[in-house]
Amino acid sequence: MAKKAAVATIEEKLRSLYDLQLIDSKIDEIRATRGELPKEVENLELEISEIQARVDKLNVEMESLDSDISKKKLSIKDSEAQIARYKKQLEDVKNSREFEALTKEVEFQELEIELAQKRINEFKVKIENKKEILALADEKLTERSGDLALKNGELDNIISQNEKKEKALLKLSDTYAENIEIRLLEGYRRIRNNSIHGLAVVPVINGATQGSFFMVPPQRELDIRARKKIIISEHCGRILVDEELANEEAEKMQANF
Repeated sequence: MAKKAAVATIEEKLRSLYDLQLIDSKIDEIRATRGELPKEVENLELEISEIQARVDKLNVEMESLDSDISKKKLSIKDSEAQIARYKKQLEDVKNSREFEALTKEVEFQELEIELAQKRINEFKVKIENKKEILALADEKLTERSGDLALKNGELDNIISQNEKKEKALLKLSDTYAENIEIRLLEGYRRIRNNSIHGLAVVPVINGATQGSFFMVPPQRELDIRARKKIIISEHCGRILVDEELANEEAEKMQANF
């Protein structure tokens, strides 16, 4: 295990950082076996969420239309009741003026009924259209839910196969990280997060940095081999170690893998 950062030499710090890189790279390898499955699962979950939102909206809209139809039917009943009352009054009219007034009221209520019926028919057409859209959405939802279950099954199977090893490596990574001073650890994680392959500490092999293949000037390579200071590549921004140190740590860490 790496020595405590408070008393560590530069070389010990470099070894600790490279050990942590080896552990984290192993975790990356395990997670890479999942391929595009996590992204596919995430995309399916998002699509299902969007379809479900559409389904919920359609159901709410149809409920609102049903409510509007019920209101129009009540309006029709009210108009019919008024027409019946006005017609009853027509039987007892005393003059033409009263007759005309009641007749106009009847005509007005008949127009109200006609308009309400027209609106009901329009609402029914809208409901039928929404039912068709809802049926397609439900079909899509069922299809995508099946796809998600399948992908989740595949992902769970892969995760379960490596779960024990991944947990052990994560615990080991935390243990090694605890023994690296905060400033270096934060720098390591920042570099790692910005690296495509998660490489924050790389060896210089045959005069070039691993992963980026930028050539290192001879004097800089001598400084790296001296292990007297932490050197950052001016090209790729990674922490550089010499090949010998990298090989020694890789051999040592094999017991943990």
